Amino acid sequence: MIQVAPIKMGEKSATGLRVELPDSPPLVAIIGEKGFVMCGFLNMEVAERLKVAAATVSGVNTFEDALQAPIKAATSKAQAMGIKPGMKGMDALRLLL
Repeated sequence: MIQVAPIKMGEKSATGLRVELPDSPPLVAIIGEKGFVMCGFLNMEVAERLKVAAATVSGVNTFEDALQAPIKAATSKAQAMGIKPGMKGMDALRLLL
């Protein structure tokens, strides 16, 4: 099953994407206008090479989990926007809207 939902952050919103996978935790991503926060399925080396603003969280199953989880890693473009490991996913997402 694929779930797509708006994620409201004040007056702005992002798009949440959750994909159930066989014999696996779900793929969870929250996409803002300038970049995205995604579960550990994100290949950070590829994201860095593509020069996208992206950050990862781990151990998440829902959008709320991703918003509350600490950022584990961020691309250099995301870091230049103020995203740092340890900050909550929701704080990173605000910078990506």
